[in-house]
Amino acid sequence: MGSEFVQFSLTPILIGIFASVACALPGNFLILRRQALIGDAISHVVLPGIVVAFLLTGTVATGPMMLGAGGAALLAVLLIEAVRRLGKIEPGAAMGVVFTSLFAGGVLLLEQSDTSSVHLDVEHALMGNLEQLIWLRADGWGSLLDPVALSHLPPELPRMAVAALIIAILTLVFWRPLKLASFDEGFARAMGVRVNLISLGLVTAAALAAVAAFDAVGSIIVIAMFICPPAAARLMTNRLGAQVGWSVVFATLSAIIGYVLAGYGPLWIGADSSVSAAGMVAAISGVILALACVFGPARQRVGVAVGG
Repeated sequence: MGSEFVQFSLTPILIGIFASVACALPGNFLILRRQALIGDAISHVVLPGIVVAFLLTGTVATGPMMLGAGGAALLAVLLIEAVRRLGKIEPGAAMGVVFTSLFAGGVLLLEQSDTSSVHLDVEHALMGNLEQLIWLRADGWGSLLDPVALSHLPPELPRMAVAALIIAILTLVFWRPLKLASFDEGFARAMGVRVNLISLGLVTAAALAAVAAFDAVGSIIVIAMFICPPAAARLMTNRLGAQVGWSVVFATLSAIIGYVLAGYGPLWIGADSSVSAAGMVAAISGVILALACVFGPARQRVGVAVGG
């Protein structure tokens, strides 16, 4: 039993956890700044970047895909700012215009491209391939200490682990300016905080999380994790430090419970096959948010405390 778990379930669960946490951390500050749709936008616009990278290189290697997705995310940020300034419209409308247009363009490119020889299609872009990221060379828990077995880990695992670690470190390092800029930009400017650079850095961190997670878990989980765990955490407390902690807990629970229910839930009710792990993880994050809306102790509090 332990051998099967390590081989077939351990790495997908860990990848799901790292992806969820990497998205939830910047999501806390995006929600406080009322910019949650930026995460949604970035998770959509990486698709055309990945497709263009494939068309240029003819492969789905990690390097070109990451560069293409990163370039598309940067382009989206620039376009959103340009549309907002030139059109003199509010940021939410600018985000909506840009990310729907770029995502639609990515889908059209994908449908018109010959991707039959590689694992790149609309379903993969939306749902990822979390269930397939298994560790075939594992032979029980002892494989965690076996250098040969570790060399055959799915490449998505170290990539997501590094991305989550980088975002966690950046959050700790820039905690004070992030907190000040998120709660009161005017006060932050008076204190000498470079608010524009903090905003750019936050969007960059969100782009890093979305790009790293896109190939493994698809855009569904990315969108859900930018919003649901931080929003649920906000309903649990009015202190920023506790909110971030709650968001990590909710993101982790969503990944674990969602993956387990996707694989075994249908069997428990007599169905013949499992369902999408990415879809179930996103659904569980929504359930957690709904429960927080009903039972969260801070759901009716007015005002924001800068403590934490």
